[in-house]
Amino acid sequence: MAQVRLNEVFVELADTLVDDFDLLDFLYGLTEKCVEILDVDAAGIMLTDERDRLQVIAASTERTRLLELFQLQTEQGPCVDCFRTGRPVSVADMSATDRWPHFSEAAAEVGFASVHALPMRLRAEVIGALNLFHARPGTLDEGNLQVGQALADVATIGLLQQRAIQHRDSLTEQLQTALNSRVLIEQAKGVLAERLDLDVADAFSRLREESRNRNLRLSDLARGIVDGTDPSFLAAFDEASD
Repeated sequence: MAQVRLNEVFVELADTLVDDFDLLDFLYGLTEKCVEILDVDAAGIMLTDERDRLQVIAASTERTRLLELFQLQTEQGPCVDCFRTGRPVSVADMSATDRWPHFSEAAAEVGFASVHALPMRLRAEVIGALNLFHARPGTLDEGNLQVGQALADVATIGLLQQRAIQHRDSLTEQLQTALNSRVLIEQAKGVLAERLDLDVADAFSRLREESRNRNLRLSDLARGIVDGTDPSFLAAFDEASD
């Protein structure tokens, strides 16, 4: 059954040949699939923007997203090193290394003890990195490391393939669009969290659920919530919470 699910995941990740391909949902889905099949507690993705700078683009949990942001702010951490070298980075016990003191301390504060970063690359082109976190010390077994790298590779190929299909000028233009959309999504999460008295993680879950139920892009739904162009969006959330 596990192999059947793994095959299904690879088919899902490879299916970017659709007109309504949603990059953000694709990447959030990748983090969730990593948690599901790789025996990790959380996952995050960083990708380069138009200036070749790393940006946090997706994470399986809110605490993971914040830790990834901290990694960028301090310019130290496994994902940063992985992107710079194009090679996997693995630390079985962050409390036993002084490699990234600030990152290790921040990771411990949010409950992570070990980390593994895998490059998102195609040949010599590295477009980002996939971070995998464990709440306990320990290595990621070789089989899961290989599957994780395969997931990162398939996702990278899918992103580059989508660029070609959409005749974009460059992958960075597509990623920049996603980064701009992410700002809207973060704002919408805040609006929903305050409006429905939810924590940020639950607000985001509601946002994704509603976007799928309405067959809307995350960014389109977020824009409607933030700028109030369609009050029916928030009204629907309010009715659902009653």
